[in-house]
Amino acid sequence: MIRTVAWSTGNVGRHAIAGIDAHPELDLVGLWVSNPEKVGQDAGRLAGLERDLGVLATGSVDEILALAPDVVVHSAMADHRLFEALADLERLLRAGINVVSSGPVFLQYPSGDAAPMAEGVRKAAADGGSSLFVNGIDPGFANDALALAVTGISERIEQVRCMEICNYATYDQAMIVFDVMGLGRSMDDIPMLLQPGILTMAWGSVVQQLAAGLGVELDAVEESYERVPAPEAFDIDSGRVEEGTVAGLRFEVRGMRNGKAVCVLEHVTRLRDDIAPDWPQPAGHSCYRVVVTGEPNYTVDLQLLGTDGDHNTAGLKATAMRLVNAIPAVVAAPPGLVTALDLPLITGRGLVV
Repeated sequence: MIRTVAWSTGNVGRHAIAGIDAHPELDLVGLWVSNPEKVGQDAGRLAGLERDLGVLATGSVDEILALAPDVVVHSAMADHRLFEALADLERLLRAGINVVSSGPVFLQYPSGDAAPMAEGVRKAAADGGSSLFVNGIDPGFANDALALAVTGISERIEQVRCMEICNYATYDQAMIVFDVMGLGRSMDDIPMLLQPGILTMAWGSVVQQLAAGLGVELDAVEESYERVPAPEAFDIDSGRVEEGTVAGLRFEVRGMRNGKAVCVLEHVTRLRDDIAPDWPQPAGHSCYRVVVTGEPNYTVDLQLLGTDGDHNTAGLKATAMRLVNAIPAVVAAPPGLVTALDLPLITGRGLVV
């Protein structure tokens, strides 16, 4: 059994705990939490499983290190605390603990201006003889394993486009929705995500990894976005959206070669289904779409829907399970920062009930 620690119990972390408990090769031995009110509570209760797992949460990193686990599933929010998250990863890796993590997302495939920021975790992994895998659903499976698998049945490729088309109304994370993405804010405000270069830092890894998987060297990475206002005031799970504030966001990160966009990451985000009807529409409630243009042309839609009827639940669970199910391969991998290009096919081995 692989001795596993869960790190956080947020939107992704609670699903990771459930996944660790369900996986036949994993043994949950510890749980770290940032909220002092959660310390001493059972992991199963914090994950919403309505049963005890016999593992109590701690707020002490030293207690986690003393457990000497084989791996930590790190799912703490990193968007607003980038350098603190990097420091946490380095400490775990230097202690000889393998890590699978949902962020910082640029570590999915660090390149360009983001590459120097990965040197700390690379060195820590080398010093500790441990491995780090950063992934999820997007950046992650929807635009690495899924996209590259589709290209494997092509004769000729002109462009690979990976899309997230999603309504974020039920995504209950106000900091991300309002502060980072700028939804529900004035059309005159430029949020963190849309500051020059941030889209490329976050999703440039996607187009660079696609290019590497296709054996293509990009000349440049470009970014662009557009927004639309709310036609009236309405409420979403994260809070109130006033009339005239941002209710739809569409952006692209384009990997360019010889003046053409060959690898593209596109997000189409709405807070209501009727927002920007002329923008691409999802298959089902929400989807990740891979479009390969060439010979032949392919379009593959990955529809998401949780058993609770919510597509955002499915997306969060997909991120958690991408990490959890990769643990055996990451533990077996050579030390260092590993990517989807380095690991074998990750399947749901042992999960059939």
